[in-house]
Amino acid sequence: MMGNHDYIRDLRKDYTQHALTEADVADSPFDQFSLWLDQALKAHVPEPNATTLSTVQDGRPSARVVLLRGLEGDGLLFFTNYTSRKGKEIARNPFACMTFFWPELERQLRVEGSIIKASEAVSDAYFFSRPRGNRLGAWASPQSEVIENREVIERLSTVFETQYPADTSIPRPPHWGGYVLVPDSFEFWQGRASRLHDRIRYRQENGNWVIERLAP
Repeated sequence: MMGNHDYIRDLRKDYTQHALTEADVADSPFDQFSLWLDQALKAHVPEPNATTLSTVQDGRPSARVVLLRGLEGDGLLFFTNYTSRKGKEIARNPFACMTFFWPELERQLRVEGSIIKASEAVSDAYFFSRPRGNRLGAWASPQSEVIENREVIERLSTVFETQYPADTSIPRPPHWGGYVLVPDSFEFWQGRASRLHDRIRYRQENGNWVIERLAP
């Protein structure tokens, strides 16, 4: 039986740091995103590029935290194993949402859109920039598959360390690479006092970005 967690209902914080108005935001959601990300960096938010990636399989939502690795054209770039659970879900349903949360600034950002694979060149460039151990890990991990114990993954790591000794190049696995979330909606959320938060949405309409306020 679970313990008494009645205190959870009394956890609350009033947000008072900033405001967000239509006059404040940039014309482009990408410019506004870059501004907020820069401010999160300056505020020393831990891993400000961490984002919850939400996908759908058979009508059921699925979410996990991934790391944004850049802007690619008009999209948000991240990397993963194509045969992982999220990779399989993206293959079945290419629509997804990224949610960023920067509590130090009392801010949240949601980005919705469709996902496409990044180019081979983009995937190669990032893969070869990674530390050697990370590159070996991309080969060793059958991501999201059930394994018997920790020793399985450690044994696989040893196998690939032997296959690719320190003086050799490690190629990018064919099952690993980049995805780009191509947005059709951005929602910038700024915490305000008394839960009367500011919510400014950019929405694609006929190739243009429409800026509108949502009720908190």
